[in-house]
Amino acid sequence: MDSLVAVEDSHVDLLHEIGVRLGTAAGFHEVLSRVVDFASALVKCDSCLIYVLDGDELVLRASKNPHPEIVDGLKLRVGQGITGWVAEHLEPVAVAEKAAQDPRFQFFHELPEDSYEAFLSVPLMCRGRVVGVINLQHRQHHVYRRREIRLIAAIGFLVGAEIELARLEEANTSLTEQLETRKIVERAKGILQRDFGLSEEQAYLALQRQSRQRRKAMKEIAEAIVLSDEVKGNFSGA
Repeated sequence: MDSLVAVEDSHVDLLHEIGVRLGTAAGFHEVLSRVVDFASALVKCDSCLIYVLDGDELVLRASKNPHPEIVDGLKLRVGQGITGWVAEHLEPVAVAEKAAQDPRFQFFHELPEDSYEAFLSVPLMCRGRVVGVINLQHRQHHVYRRREIRLIAAIGFLVGAEIELARLEEANTSLTEQLETRKIVERAKGILQRDFGLSEEQAYLALQRQSRQRRKAMKEIAEAIVLSDEVKGNFSGA
């Protein structure tokens, strides 16, 4: 009886720890970083990678080992490699040794981890559909025990919804920024049309030209024009 209580307590502790870590994360990449840390702590490994589904592609979004040059850039199709196979079939894959010799394996020269021996790949799920894949790798031969596979699979189900929510929040933030940029650019275009007698297209091209010449974002150029107009208005009304 005591052993059963101990197991139940450990499960509660696991759920609580995951909830705390994800609940205090700020933003999409922070969520993924914490998932990597947590998975790597549960199953001691030499590499942990998280791919997130974007359309019909899986994009590398987080890594235990620093890869700033390829994170957010490395992509593979659903069905491509072991990772893509897992995303397509919604089943984990565990290879204890010589992972690169698995017929499903896809080698990426940018990832030194692809030379590692052992490979565990598990789908990240949200409401019955895949949202990504988490991969654990070991440099040397490693037999992934049933408990380890189930632990990572449980994380996959628990954090899938959190990852999807974080991704949507990031997309909404990006959309808000785009709308704000559009508003400020529209105001700047109106000022140029008014002050210089330009057409709407000419005003836009003028902003675009200044953006290229000064190597600044169009929003920055537009903000400078609007600020200048507001300053002139304040002085003329004084």
